[in-house]
Amino acid sequence: MMKKLIVKTTIIIALIIVATACNDSYFDVNTPSATADVEELRINDLLAPIIHSTMEGQRSAELTFGNYVQNFVGQGGTASGETTASGLWSQVYLYILPNIKVIKEKAEEKGAIHYAAVADILTAINLGIATDTWNNIPYSEANSGQDILFPKFDTQEQVYTSIFTLLDSAIANLKSTDNSGIFLGNEDLIYDGDLDKWQRAAYTIKARYQLHLINKGLFTANDVLTTLANGFTSNDDDFKMFYDDKNINPWYSQEVLARNTGNFHNDIASQMVSSMNGDYYPFQSGLLTIDPRLSVYAQNDGSSDWKGYVSGGGGLSPDGVTDGNVGFVADGYYTSIDSPLLLISYAEAMFIKAEAAFLANGGTSISTGTNTTAYTAYINGISASMNMYGVDGVNYIADGSVNVGETGLMLNHIMKEKYIHNFLNPETFVDFRRYNFSDNVFKGLKIREEIDTASDYAGEWFRRATYPSTELNRNKDNVEANQQTPVTKVWWE
Repeated sequence: MMKKLIVKTTIIIALIIVATACNDSYFDVNTPSATADVEELRINDLLAPIIHSTMEGQRSAELTFGNYVQNFVGQGGTASGETTASGLWSQVYLYILPNIKVIKEKAEEKGAIHYAAVADILTAINLGIATDTWNNIPYSEANSGQDILFPKFDTQEQVYTSIFTLLDSAIANLKSTDNSGIFLGNEDLIYDGDLDKWQRAAYTIKARYQLHLINKGLFTANDVLTTLANGFTSNDDDFKMFYDDKNINPWYSQEVLARNTGNFHNDIASQMVSSMNGDYYPFQSGLLTIDPRLSVYAQNDGSSDWKGYVSGGGGLSPDGVTDGNVGFVADGYYTSIDSPLLLISYAEAMFIKAEAAFLANGGTSISTGTNTTAYTAYINGISASMNMYGVDGVNYIADGSVNVGETGLMLNHIMKEKYIHNFLNPETFVDFRRYNFSDNVFKGLKIREEIDTASDYAGEWFRRATYPSTELNRNKDNVEANQQTPVTKVWWE
């Protein structure tokens, strides 16, 4: 049923940006042609474009972050350098926050508290990826228009406080009675107006952000577990948006159509392949040669060997002699015409639960053994992942490399499964930074190779984006006051 909620609805009204954009949005830009005046819009008209931009913004960030965490490499093995993530910035500040402001104003006028709750969840999602990308960002003054032409940057700590306030408010409003007569319908491209699923999404997203702050001492692993108890309950709760054959999935366009027409595309990195082909975790049963999910992500050259590309390795596989042979598969889970973009899933929630329970039980990045809660969540997460991707995971889950038992579970097992499941999800860049790119946690992980050792930041992991040049031109003093190098840790690290 959810697959019917395709992005077509969004495309039809994607040009709806409030006509007062030059006065009331963050940027002082010209109003695009064919836009509607605020007074002409119903509250329902704005939700689909916001959801579409939210998902496209996530994907835009992943175009670089997926290279940083070695889901993929550029064609022939190239590693990405410094990024401004300008596509994400534009989505958040041109298309999302201004339209959310209008929804909130109209919701307040009509008493539409459920609509306001969904707007708050979407705001939290976009603030989350923005602050995790740039650290300090404009928010409290970002939609002040002509009143504040040069908005200040809120600190990441302040932004995270706002995220939790928004999510808590949304949860409270979704639990309350809405007498406005305004209901979410098919403009809701995620849940088709199912408010129970939005509520579970809010809890799950909250747990994700609480997990980010455990190392800061602001939340405990038990806090995360308490929040997750109200979160996703099955794969039916997954937060995803589908495309169709007229409005095609952008990964399909980038990785399949581009390759077929001789244009630039990406290839699959050795870190991902070696985590799935038995290199890092040798299969023990003799029944497996690869993780069954690999074939819904990737394809090789027809040989029995799956060799990913070393990041920055000039096209070589990990053996240093032969070339990589793995690229994105045509008609895969993420690379079909009508494939979805996925923001957060039930399987990820299970891996969050497994990690939190492991830590709550005294686990560390190098310790072995855990409790039943952590191990059960770990197995449930793998099972949910296999089901989501439509593959048979029975032999995989039973294999001794995976079925290590409570006494044998290590953090790297949990994070390996989360890494594999969250293929093409920018949340993985957060995970890598939370654990300081540790090869104890992400087995086999090595920093990109540098053919040109004189390149900027050689031998250092990228940890954030720099602010886009457009923002530097428009808000120079505030940008310069907050700008750091791309290898500087963000606040929560």
